[in-house]
Amino acid sequence: MFTEGGKILIYYFASMKKLALLLLISSSVLNIVTAQNLASKLEVAYARFSANQQLKYATVSFSVIDNKSGKVLFSKNGNTGLAPASTLKVITAATALDLLGEDFTFKTNVFYRGEIRNGTLNGDLIIKGSGDPTLGSDRWDKTKKSQILNKILFNLQQKGINRITGYVIGDASAWDTQTLPIGWIWQDMGNYYGAGTSALCWGENYFELGFSPGKTAGAPVKTNTKNYPFLEITNELTTGASGSGDQVYAYSAPYSSDVFLRGTYGIDLKKQIGVALPNPPLAMAFDVAQFLQTNGYGSEEFKAQILPADAKDHQLLFSISSPPLSEIIYWFNQKSINLYGEQLVRVIGEKSGKNPSTIEGIKVINDYWEKKGIDPDALRILDGSGLSPSDRVTTLAMAKVLSFSRSKPWFNSYLKSIPLYNNQKMKSGTIANVLAYSGFSGNGNEISFSLMVNNYSESTGQMRQKMYEFLNALK
Repeated sequence: MFTEGGKILIYYFASMKKLALLLLISSSVLNIVTAQNLASKLEVAYARFSANQQLKYATVSFSVIDNKSGKVLFSKNGNTGLAPASTLKVITAATALDLLGEDFTFKTNVFYRGEIRNGTLNGDLIIKGSGDPTLGSDRWDKTKKSQILNKILFNLQQKGINRITGYVIGDASAWDTQTLPIGWIWQDMGNYYGAGTSALCWGENYFELGFSPGKTAGAPVKTNTKNYPFLEITNELTTGASGSGDQVYAYSAPYSSDVFLRGTYGIDLKKQIGVALPNPPLAMAFDVAQFLQTNGYGSEEFKAQILPADAKDHQLLFSISSPPLSEIIYWFNQKSINLYGEQLVRVIGEKSGKNPSTIEGIKVINDYWEKKGIDPDALRILDGSGLSPSDRVTTLAMAKVLSFSRSKPWFNSYLKSIPLYNNQKMKSGTIANVLAYSGFSGNGNEISFSLMVNNYSESTGQMRQKMYEFLNALK
């Protein structure tokens, strides 16, 4: 038998349940109304954007997903495969973080072989890579070339070695010799942004050249910095008009000693330009050999050379660990470093039990996302960076990958890596007549989106501004 107070308590709880139910219903209705309003807003904005004259012969694709419900809020040409350019990096980054983990690190081992007698190593110093793209990079203090060189010197001293009679060997034998993904073009692969992969990277696999333009447009341009002595640089550059900027292209093939410089260098330009290293392990071996010679370790017979290494007679001197993957991913997306993406693709293949090749890595990425519900035909890629003009990705697939990341423990590292443009967290992508943006919008990053434009005309700057204006509809 209930007391009067008990009845009041029951009525109170019943009322509270009704209130909670009403609030839940209200919230659901509000979300539906908000989604409908956004869809209507995007419909109008898309119609205005797609009517632009710059898009007369272009293909435009745009997809938006509500991350809370997983529902597609808006999609136009969402299943049309387009060149994603560097927005492909958000897929590579998400795959790497989920398969390798935020704390994954690369390791480079430094060995010696031969006999140590009276402080002299009668043998070789061997630097064996396993794919670390940060070795010799200026982006972290501990990865800088000066730090790596001093670590090598310090550990030799600790071992009691103060002279080496043999070779410094840059050993990239852990990976095959196919350094460039299929589909990369000749105009890209000799430049810093087209640097090839290697099991042993050095300084992000490029070096910088300085230039002195002529006094008049059309005059020859001179290089004013030293390059590696094993490279033969043919300089065909001419001086460009004032304001013409950097139109310099380097042409070289993997393992070649020949580099051709073509194009123009603006008469008022004052900058160094990055050129891809055709053979990064050889460059590292040379730099280490030169450094050790300067510190009294070698004679005139001291050489830098690439040799296959036999691990059976190696003695470990020390190991070098890379920064964690979360930090590598940060620079990968923030500065759009193509090399990082290509190194990650190969490691993804290797760590999944496959060969450490680009082809196997791409297969793993495709299989991985197929299991997450993304049709393999929506993700036809040849690399991990988007530099290949033959890459094809749908905006719906891209938006799904971004939405998937929201529930993962590594999301904060992922989100931090994505640049801020137009007050929106989004990765940009630009290659010839291709401009794309993919990322998150909303106060809580509750919206994932992808916008790709292929074959637009005229100014890239004008196209970018119009895309920004269109994407304002998401705010």
